[in-house]
Amino acid sequence: MAAGSWAPEALAAAKPAVFWSDRGDAPAPAPALAGDVEADLTVIGGGFSGLWAALQAMEDRPGLRVIVLEAEQCGFGASSRNGGFCDSSLTHGLANGISHWPDEIETLVRLGRENLAGLAASLARFGIDADYRPSTEIGVATESWHMDALAEDLRQHRAYGADVDLLDAGQMQARVYSPAYIGGMIRRNDMALVDPARLGWGLRAAVEALGGVVCDHSRAVSVARQGNRVVVRTPAGRVRADHAVMAVNAYPGPVRRPRRYLVPVYDHVLMTEPLSAGQLASVGWAEREAMSDVSNLFHYYRLSADDRILWGGYDATYHFNNGVAHRYDQSETTHRRLAEHFFQTFPQLEGLSFSHRWGGPIGTTTRFSAAWGTALKGRLAWVAGYTGLGVGASRFGARVALDLVYGRRTERTELQMVRKPPVPFPPEPARWAGIQLTRKALQRSDRRGGKRGAWLSLLDRFGVGFDS
Repeated sequence: MAAGSWAPEALAAAKPAVFWSDRGDAPAPAPALAGDVEADLTVIGGGFSGLWAALQAMEDRPGLRVIVLEAEQCGFGASSRNGGFCDSSLTHGLANGISHWPDEIETLVRLGRENLAGLAASLARFGIDADYRPSTEIGVATESWHMDALAEDLRQHRAYGADVDLLDAGQMQARVYSPAYIGGMIRRNDMALVDPARLGWGLRAAVEALGGVVCDHSRAVSVARQGNRVVVRTPAGRVRADHAVMAVNAYPGPVRRPRRYLVPVYDHVLMTEPLSAGQLASVGWAEREAMSDVSNLFHYYRLSADDRILWGGYDATYHFNNGVAHRYDQSETTHRRLAEHFFQTFPQLEGLSFSHRWGGPIGTTTRFSAAWGTALKGRLAWVAGYTGLGVGASRFGARVALDLVYGRRTERTELQMVRKPPVPFPPEPARWAGIQLTRKALQRSDRRGGKRGAWLSLLDRFGVGFDS
């Protein structure tokens, strides 16, 4: 039987829900905002960036009155739907950072490592059980041109202090077995794995423990300046505060300016049932490394604490006019394609079923990393656009947003990546057409041994692109 033919049966009982948050011990939603309240800082968005902003602001200034407004429930969006890859990179990978900010890359690498260490320290300080563990990471080669690309990656990573090595086919197969693997690159530092939902729940609990107020189901429908204060209105109340941070990422917020620089790209994920001892032995994976392949359209995958395999990526779907809707979370076509690719990679796992399937929007910019800005004469700061690497970088993004809204000139705010916004995406319909053209060009590049072609080369020349 061909590997792809196992996909429909394996998907038959998959629950259309996010595995990480589909648990009986998930916290109850916080009460919605009711009436008018006063605060020192309003945070719009209860994902990683918003919760880190609230937590760091209260650590900086004990007793600060902070209110977090979340449209759904804290962690609802990308913060609970990701793979839990917590990378030190602030620039969507080292190569992307070198491409955009060569003069600052040493500083960016250092700040990224400091941020990851600070994240781990915060988890320990607040007793947040997010299954955080430092992890090695392997970029897997399945085509000969991948090895050439990995050799260049190896050179760059070593130049900036990473502990990396190339793996030949035998070394790769000895670590994780797949008939598709011909080699890889292992990176032994700058990466951790987490349970993303538990990280979000723990951050919310830490915010509340310091006296912050979290309001779920409290969508910010408008924001305006009144004198020296910022008024955020929700369907059932208002918050008046001295300052505000907006951290809604891929979702539309009450300040429109970030939408010029951001598009929501849907990523989809599968989670298997727990592997038996025999199934796990057939794969190996004794060190439980974080994994991804190195094509333009790539997969990322890992083991969960209970020996399931999370398998996501490949398709990056954009819906016209920055479309975001619950109906886009499930895609029969993409989930089946992912299942087919899973069994092509691990044919020895025939008979394994998927327990969960989900999707959600990732906020991406033309430079693949976060962007910042201010509004309301500096009383509001915003951050968005981590392009799939926000689990760790969101803490740094929140710190920069706090620097901006409080008018602090720091090493962070002097960075070019903070001071200069990314190239904006064009308006519709050119936005949709350009993204579709780029997706097709990426597919052709993978088929043609990594050759970029005229369109991708043009984008490279201007330092812009599309990615998930």
